[in-house]
Amino acid sequence: MKQNLIAEQRVMDEVKKAIAEGIDIDPGRIKPESSLMKDLGAESLDFLDINYRLEQTFGIKMARRTVIDHMEELFGEESAIDAEGKLTAKAAEVLAMRYDGHGDKINSGMDIDELPVMVTVSSIVEGVTNLLDTLPEKCSNCGAGDWKVEEESRVVCGSCAEPAEFTSGDDLIEDWLNKIQEEKKIF
Repeated sequence: MKQNLIAEQRVMDEVKKAIAEGIDIDPGRIKPESSLMKDLGAESLDFLDINYRLEQTFGIKMARRTVIDHMEELFGEESAIDAEGKLTAKAAEVLAMRYDGHGDKINSGMDIDELPVMVTVSSIVEGVTNLLDTLPEKCSNCGAGDWKVEEESRVVCGSCAEPAEFTSGDDLIEDWLNKIQEEKKIF
């Protein structure tokens, strides 16, 4: 269910805050199009800290594995990354669909190490928003459909105050990959 309780600007503000605190930089440097690694100097471990901060802020569970990891698990070894660590044509096609704004930069044969540089502030906002949009229609505890926001970014049931249970980031990626496979028969 597409939620309308937490505005995208609120998500953007919280993502910027998590990034600024996670990599200890001035929030004024953070722009929606900023690459976390290339423009803001983030390192791979910083992503864990940023994800943790976002999980605590929104009550969500960010993906622990990448889209590539999920492709390899679902569709078999070397379905996404070949023996030389390069992106396969099928994986490039899927990633271009997933990361719309960077589709033209993703191509078959590119080194897998080039992908993290493409993570931008906007792509993290999109990921958080996608998770928030998995808000169930009804509370799993009491069955009410009366959601409200507490502390500006936590969705809870208005009837019993139970926190909302969102789909996890890993489950969301797997669901999306399975849908793509059913529709396009890529793998």
